[in-house]
Amino acid sequence: MLLSALTEWIRAAADDIHMVTAVTTWPELLGHPEFPVDVVLLDLDLKDNIPISLKIATLNTTGVRTVLMSTYSEPAVVREALAAGAMGYLAKSEDATMIVEAIRAAYAGESFISAELDTALSEDTGSGVPKLSAQERRVMALYAAGEPVKSVAFELSISEETAKSYLKRIREKYRGAGHDVGTKVALRKRAIIDGIIVD
Repeated sequence: MLLSALTEWIRAAADDIHMVTAVTTWPELLGHPEFPVDVVLLDLDLKDNIPISLKIATLNTTGVRTVLMSTYSEPAVVREALAAGAMGYLAKSEDATMIVEAIRAAYAGESFISAELDTALSEDTGSGVPKLSAQERRVMALYAAGEPVKSVAFELSISEETAKSYLKRIREKYRGAGHDVGTKVALRKRAIIDGIIVD
């Protein structure tokens, strides 16, 4: 019932968004004849025991951009989703117009976090972890996992110079938080400690 109401609302609110399908299970999505699509609005709370990082990785490899919705807005959950490659994250309690904004942003290749979640993330920087943007986290995850800058740039559809400036900013933020990540080894170690990559 909620899914059909949401589908109708998006159709009515945004004539530039073409709704391909609304399905209730992960296999239905992957098996749909029109899959892959440009953007998937994915409910984090599906009780199917498939790790969200695996779902996002699967969608990423098929070129699909993911926006997550969840009843959970804990900073750790949001960070994990963004680190896995989600383009956006919405709490279900937020205004429905945010959904359309997030879908449009993901389609344009931009990350989207609502003001409410962004505030929660900035307030929860604790334990010397600097606040990184979604794109900075993606750059750090790829680079710290061993990818050369050129590959990071290619995978994120940005220029090599932009990738380098992201890395410079990441290092500055960590330096500001009291961590020296001047070498790739140090950056990798920090990325594992902060949960940006899994060893």
